[in-house]
Amino acid sequence: MQTVQRQKPASVNRSLISLKRYFGWVTQQHIITYDPSSPVKLVGQEESAPRHLDDQEEQALVAATTKAGTLRDRVLIVLLLHTGLQAREICRLRCDQVKLGKRSGFLEIIGKRNKYREVPLNATARKVLEEYLPTLPADTVNLFPSGKTKQALSERALGYIVKKYARIAQLPDVSPHDLRRRFGYRMAESVPLHRLAQIMGHDSLDTTKLYIRSSGITHRQKFAAPNRAGASRAAPQHAGDHSRVWAGDAGLMR
Repeated sequence: MQTVQRQKPASVNRSLISLKRYFGWVTQQHIITYDPSSPVKLVGQEESAPRHLDDQEEQALVAATTKAGTLRDRVLIVLLLHTGLQAREICRLRCDQVKLGKRSGFLEIIGKRNKYREVPLNATARKVLEEYLPTLPADTVNLFPSGKTKQALSERALGYIVKKYARIAQLPDVSPHDLRRRFGYRMAESVPLHRLAQIMGHDSLDTTKLYIRSSGITHRQKFAAPNRAGASRAAPQHAGDHSRVWAGDAGLMR
């Protein structure tokens, strides 16, 4: 099926599974005494790289949010694109988890299984936070309170917000996780694999490797120690300033 009909592994496996189920049934019914499909193994599949926004789509989404959205919504979109936080993490983010300095900053994140990590903030993320934080009442706990309940924003509401501005930007089927993936792809071009795994909160490097498969960067390059003196100059420049995260991230590597 692969060599003659040029079918993809997933299509071949669906056919094989159907045959295995059929032969399993006729064997149970004693119509045949031997299942000829039992020694046949499914075709191996290489896990595909995650979908992510391209430069024009990111710019369109940010432009739509800036033009039609509230300041809170604009900060949400920017942080998703520039920190790679999971939907649950950004919704539960508290004001006291934001640490801003004059030329640096980071978020204190409690991820799965209460694992602590620090996510660096680049200039773009710091700028919108510096604009947003003074607008919150002094006793505000949650960084992104719901407009209705004043409690932490729900993941469902976050998904609605992202889809709302994606529709304005004429982008189909965009979710908060797509923005996290966008961050992962961008950072994979300038950040060592193990460091990217730390920033994104991955338990396994195999998950992080998905982000570098289409970048043309070898695993040896990703594991190599970065050249501090040339990191800023060597980092590729794209929409926004994702690459600056690594340039100012030396302190978090220690």
